Amino acid sequence: MSETAAQPHVLVIDDEPNIRDLVQAALRFHGFTVSTAETGSEGLSSARSHRPDLIVLDVLLPDVNGFDVCRQLREGHDNVPVIYLTARDTPSDTVTGLSLGGDDYVTKPFSVEALIARIRALLRRTQRDAATAAGPENEGVLRVSDLELNERTWTVRRAGTPIDLSPTEFRLLAYLMSNAGQVLSRAQLLENVWGWDYAGQSQIVETYVSYLRRKLDPLGPPLIHTQRGVGYALRAQNDG
Repeated sequence: MSETAAQPHVLVIDDEPNIRDLVQAALRFHGFTVSTAETGSEGLSSARSHRPDLIVLDVLLPDVNGFDVCRQLREGHDNVPVIYLTARDTPSDTVTGLSLGGDDYVTKPFSVEALIARIRALLRRTQRDAATAAGPENEGVLRVSDLELNERTWTVRRAGTPIDLSPTEFRLLAYLMSNAGQVLSRAQLLENVWGWDYAGQSQIVETYVSYLRRKLDPLGPPLIHTQRGVGYALRAQNDG
């Protein structure tokens, strides 16, 4: 992290002064270091120069919208966690934002305490990922059949062929592989991959499972299986 572990740095990008100031004050009260930006271009510049630990990002910005800000960060190989903050909460908007590499989605009006809880949960998950990547060379390598995922190098191969995954696709696949053979409910996947503790956005799970299947299935027999009415399991065909 850019600061000490006790003071992670959060960048708040929002063009509404009252919301920006409210979130900034709440974060500082809870021990975070905070910087702010009013536009998408200003936010991109701040993200690249200050390297925050997490970004709270409004979608409806006056110049570059939040989705494009996140897309440009990801295209620059910046995997900083992003929480969208917006009044746009339709399923299509949610899928769009998360498919571009966002990690969570909070709608206006919102509870400041709920936002702080989401930020803490997302930072904890990021710290766990970093700890795994720093472990011994053979740790963090998951294998199921001919599929291999390396959490240290963030690489995936199937039958020796590299597969390019977004950060969210990677985390979902890693969780499925870590629990290979088990049927995982949509609520479990939301909580452990996205950090959400409710099932109201279960279409996000279905969308990302379909993304993974489109990338994995052309290289071999299907590995992700649907248990109708329950959830999903990752297993090789000969595992039942």
